[in-house]
Amino acid sequence: MGTDTWSGDTGRAWVRVCSTSEGQKTCCGCGTGHQLGPSGLTQPLGCPHTCPHYQCCPLPTDAPWCGHCQRLAPAFAQAATELRNGSSPARLGKVDATAQTALATEFGITSYPTLKLFRDGNRTHPLEYTGRGIVRWMQRRAGPSATLLQDTDTITAFINSQDLVAIGFFKVGWAQAFFEVAAEMVDLTFGVAEAAELFQAYGLSDDTVCLFKKFDERQTNFPVDLARGLDTAELTRLLRVHSLQLVMEFTNEVQPIFSAKIPHHMLLFLNKSSPEQLSLRDSFRVLFVVVDVTGHGADVLPFFGMTAADAPTMRLVKMKNNRKYQMEQDNFSDSAIRTFIQAVLDGKVKPHLLSAEPPEDWDTQPVKVLVGKTFEQVAFDETKNVFVKFYAPWCPHCQAMAAAWEELAERYKDREDIVIAKMDSTANELENITIHGYPTLHYFPAGPGRKVGYKGTRDVETFSKFLENGGTLFGNDSDLNL
Repeated sequence: MGTDTWSGDTGRAWVRVCSTSEGQKTCCGCGTGHQLGPSGLTQPLGCPHTCPHYQCCPLPTDAPWCGHCQRLAPAFAQAATELRNGSSPARLGKVDATAQTALATEFGITSYPTLKLFRDGNRTHPLEYTGRGIVRWMQRRAGPSATLLQDTDTITAFINSQDLVAIGFFKVGWAQAFFEVAAEMVDLTFGVAEAAELFQAYGLSDDTVCLFKKFDERQTNFPVDLARGLDTAELTRLLRVHSLQLVMEFTNEVQPIFSAKIPHHMLLFLNKSSPEQLSLRDSFRVLFVVVDVTGHGADVLPFFGMTAADAPTMRLVKMKNNRKYQMEQDNFSDSAIRTFIQAVLDGKVKPHLLSAEPPEDWDTQPVKVLVGKTFEQVAFDETKNVFVKFYAPWCPHCQAMAAAWEELAERYKDREDIVIAKMDSTANELENITIHGYPTLHYFPAGPGRKVGYKGTRDVETFSKFLENGGTLFGNDSDLNL
């Protein structure tokens, strides 16, 4: 094909931390299904082979109850088969982190599934899976990260082979940093050109990284600063940002929207089956994402507290805290959109906070049911000590502690000064409290404007001790946030 390949390391292995309830898949290539345990990641439990020739083993970590793990299992199994049948030295393994707690602690597993890549037996610095497509992720790390392009025919075919490719044109020694970026950005195809005729063909005189696209502007150049060199973090950021289309549609492959780390997203919700609404997209060139409310976008409507009938409408999202902003009245003119975006960035627009309607019987049961509209009235009642569980209905951890929370409320139902409450944080949002995980427990003691983050175990006796001690477990108030 007229190409050579560039590659760094060759020996790799990766691990998925996962559930024993899944069908067991091959790790070392011997045809046996394996679970990995604390005896070491280099030899699967139950495998008679030391497998020294398989230097690359990826491991996923998961939990039997995790829906994401269950959805990943078929793709992981397929990837294991393809890698085993192919020429790649990479192999797959898995760990049930709920059973192998020592491994989960060692590798900092806090969510499921987690995928880690172990290379050349290096147990201390595994790489974490971040790309789209298990097979592509493994092949990039187990094989070449960039392709050497030797002539004009080769580079033309390379550019035409993908919607998006990055090519480094180098005369001096910046290639290694470029390879490092290529090894991490597995969703983008990378090439390297050194021949003088290729510099001339693309109008270049100095070392430059070029992004070639089949959309928007066709070629974006990032000249290398000869004094500073090629900064891998900056190049990664530039490539991610400029890889995005000026207007992207929300689909089931939305990872590039979020990995670019652009802090503000503007979303246009429309019905693509409506010609009138679809025409709005053409004048939406300053925005980020178009969401078809009758297609893949239907799944994100609950996040915005919306239904398909709300389209067409817009939301601006601040990614650092998921705050959503809405025009008082949707106006799709260029000037109105620019004015709205600038007002949000200047802090002149208040976030649009979700709130369910309070149930009629919200305060008749031992556990009081709070919503966004009623939260401050209850939680910041200076005569009450209010203990609140912020939960998600689908969260298994929340479901597991539900009985203990009900029992705690039953125990204190006759105490006028103590309120046990809960709030569904998927349907309700608060201006000054951001919930990052479920369940989250906060205690609001009587008095002005204080809250205590609960960090103890989730059982009735510990909850009770916390309340009886005035919001502490160890006789201090170091967790108090004033």
